[in-house]
Amino acid sequence: MKPRIITLITDFGTADTYAGVMKGVILSGSPMAAVVDITHEIAPQDVRGACFALLTAYSWFPKRTIHLVVVDPGVGSERRPLIIETKEYFFVGPDNGVFTPVLAGPGVKAVYEITDSASFLPAVSATFHGRDIFAPVAARLSKGVRPSQIGAPISDYVLLDWPQPAEVKAGAAEGEILHIDRFGNLITNFSRKYVRELTGGGDFYLRCDGRSIKQMVPAYAYAKPGQLCYVFGSSDFLEIAVANGSAAALLKARRGDPVMLLKK
Repeated sequence: MKPRIITLITDFGTADTYAGVMKGVILSGSPMAAVVDITHEIAPQDVRGACFALLTAYSWFPKRTIHLVVVDPGVGSERRPLIIETKEYFFVGPDNGVFTPVLAGPGVKAVYEITDSASFLPAVSATFHGRDIFAPVAARLSKGVRPSQIGAPISDYVLLDWPQPAEVKAGAAEGEILHIDRFGNLITNFSRKYVRELTGGGDFYLRCDGRSIKQMVPAYAYAKPGQLCYVFGSSDFLEIAVANGSAAALLKARRGDPVMLLKK
């Protein structure tokens, strides 16, 4: 059997040993697994931030990849550990809404509560289920163990209220900032598909923080330094940007702030 890929999204950072220890457990259980770090820089306990990271990353991996997400403010509580099986991937992590983009989308085959304690490490810490439950379960999946051998099917999993843009009048819709990247780009929830359907492929502009933003560019380099503009980014969401600067700083923006899209 070919080595399986296991990806990691966590809020552990890299200053502590948590992420490295989790990899050690995975490789101890499945030495041929290929472990890929997507990010360990999700803000602490930021489940929505992990949702966005997962949404924009998981589909770029080969089929049968196992995506392990550990952003788990409820660790040690009654929240359930999950395996999700879709037509193309497996997902492992806590039942706290972190898998909302996957569970709300197409292709979900089954969701399992992890119940087989024999799949865990012998001693389970109340504060580190990433190491003691999720990592060994991911390792077992990578060796071909079926989710049904590790858990029991459920249908009452947690879904977050994931923000969707809404048309407020003909040719105008309200969305919001989903994510602010390290460059200060404001990534909205206006997808290319949504914008095309709303505008019929016509011209449009944005309003954010009381400012009208009318300069659309095909890439950041087409804007003048310091110019406020918007562009469809690599994840196919509309981004507000400042060439060689930070739109977040200029607009004093935060995740969740409203953005209006208006047809010209």
